[in-house]
Amino acid sequence: MRLLFFLLPVSLLAQPTPNFQVEVVDNQINIGYGLAIGDVDGDRLPDILMADQRDIVWYKNPGGRRPSGGSQTDKQSSRWTRYVMARNLTPQDNVCIAARDLNGDGKVEVAVGAGWNPAETVDSTKSGAVFYLVRPTDPTQIWERVRLPHEVTTHRMRWVRTGRTNYQLVVVPLHGLGNKNGEGRGVRVWGYEFPKDPRSRWKQHLVDSTMHLTHNFEAWEDGNNTSMVLGGKEGSKVMKWTAGRWVQTDAGAEKAGTSGMQDIGEIRRGDSHRFIAAVQPMHGNRVVVYTPTATKNRDTLSTTLNQGHALVCADWLGMGRDQIAVGWRNPNAEGKVGTRLFRPDPNGKWTEFSIDDSVRMACEDMQAADLDGDGDLDLIASGRATLNVLIYWNNRIP
Repeated sequence: MRLLFFLLPVSLLAQPTPNFQVEVVDNQINIGYGLAIGDVDGDRLPDILMADQRDIVWYKNPGGRRPSGGSQTDKQSSRWTRYVMARNLTPQDNVCIAARDLNGDGKVEVAVGAGWNPAETVDSTKSGAVFYLVRPTDPTQIWERVRLPHEVTTHRMRWVRTGRTNYQLVVVPLHGLGNKNGEGRGVRVWGYEFPKDPRSRWKQHLVDSTMHLTHNFEAWEDGNNTSMVLGGKEGSKVMKWTAGRWVQTDAGAEKAGTSGMQDIGEIRRGDSHRFIAAVQPMHGNRVVVYTPTATKNRDTLSTTLNQGHALVCADWLGMGRDQIAVGWRNPNAEGKVGTRLFRPDPNGKWTEFSIDDSVRMACEDMQAADLDGDGDLDLIASGRATLNVLIYWNNRIP
């Protein structure tokens, strides 16, 4: 009897498999519009910050070992303590949050967006708001609010480094002033230069004013250079900070594989493997990857979302290449909401895995961070209809 042995390439045999354990941080939120991660209290542990409907809150990282013995899906964890930073900033909802240590003291500076009223594009007193929150001596108490100038329909924000010690708060509205149905004046995207005294005037730098329905963006730093990619109705645009101003650039990986980039909702850049991931159309059903080698410069990874609204590129599996996590907030054709992970394979294909494929997480936003210091990135998500904040602890299997 002859035995036949078939040898597969080691690269195909050794592909890691995602394995996440769920912990409920909070199951009594109102919407969970936006999440941020950073050390709020200076204990060298990353905390979770959230812009909820009426409150800006943070959850203190308890440290120590994570919960063991399976998923916690039915009740709120008692480990993560919730503190309110600000309440009722405007008559309308809060909508976004940015957190980053800007002065090197080990504690994050925090800015938030509020006044969420996307139907109002004319009256800036009834739509949009930007606040910097001044840290009190005790960060568990209410933080002082400093109101900054704003455009209508404030929607997304991030802290972006624009020099060795210089930072800007980049704020992206959804609509331009006076826009109707995504048409009219371009959206004015501003960078607010962080001053020595945050209660003083903040110098503003115009990032761009040509796009419409700018739903989201991502910024990254390469040495002393800072760039960002904006996604919206017209597709994408890459901006770079140079010589004291923002200019459009087509250099680098972001130029490769962008045909068909129209009507983008979420957009992220995969640093390690040089690709752009997007949810299309805005609040749409498709996860799309743009690379120079993709079919027609793009690969569609999934068409099964309903209201795709969260996207992260990161290396949860320790591959040295980024994977893509995506979340959606309305039940799809199978009646499911949830989160998925897509892993790039050596053959150029993407393999899809379910992180949470049930009715537990109607995902509004998500972030990646190593919350327990074990060297593996975890996934943090907020659910709109499910009214919860969950941690997906990374128990990756090599």
